[in-house]
Amino acid sequence: MTDRTQYATPEKARRAIRDGEWTGPTSGLVPGAAQANLVMLPREWAYDFLLFAQRNPKPCPVLDVTEMGDPEPRGVAPGADIRTDLPRYRVWRKGELAEEREEVASLWDDSMVGFLLGCSFTFEWAMLQAHIPVRHIELGRNVPMYRTTVPCREAGRLSGTMVVSMRPIPEQLVTKTVIITSHYPSVHGAPVQIGHPEGIGITDLDAPDFGDPVPVREGEVPVFWACGVTPQSILMSSRPPFAITHAPGHMFICSVRDSEYAIC
Repeated sequence: MTDRTQYATPEKARRAIRDGEWTGPTSGLVPGAAQANLVMLPREWAYDFLLFAQRNPKPCPVLDVTEMGDPEPRGVAPGADIRTDLPRYRVWRKGELAEEREEVASLWDDSMVGFLLGCSFTFEWAMLQAHIPVRHIELGRNVPMYRTTVPCREAGRLSGTMVVSMRPIPEQLVTKTVIITSHYPSVHGAPVQIGHPEGIGITDLDAPDFGDPVPVREGEVPVFWACGVTPQSILMSSRPPFAITHAPGHMFICSVRDSEYAIC
């Protein structure tokens, strides 16, 4: 796999992804650039999803919505194409994962609407600058993500439970981490749970539902954030006929800087 440090701009990273030069998870790619989760749905399901995101802003903070039939996310990355500019996509049919692929242009039609949702990868650069370790970046892995028992608020035909991402944080840095990430409400913001995974229905940290396991070392606390993979849990529960999402950890690199989503 190509060294991620050469991708100095979002445009260069998206070009490398489009050309198949970068096919892995995007955490740490283009430090300082915001990243986004992706959901694509046909028009007849798009309103339900927009309402779902509005009712569940913690796991589904909307950064941009494309015009129907237009794959260009003009608000966060003018000139980009959400059909080709993510490293890996998931195709869902009736709530079942049908396939994963590196482009979905051939599956797109004029009825499709794309939703770009805030991603916690966006605030990881702020964590690193504050000398807070990010374990999955250290190990070159995908972030661990878990389905929980926390219900989302229903919207139309969509219902289900929240997904969270986890990062082990040294106990003495937990408060600092909460303060830093709370400055990014548009990309999930402050954690939803700290130190007690069983309280949200997680029984085994070594067995994430998505992504890769990472060790929680002595003196560290598992910290959980709402995750933009939540829509994939919702698709499994609600079973729309057709949908496309990013593959967990394989995000869209926005042209917008992460600092633009921070509040002081």
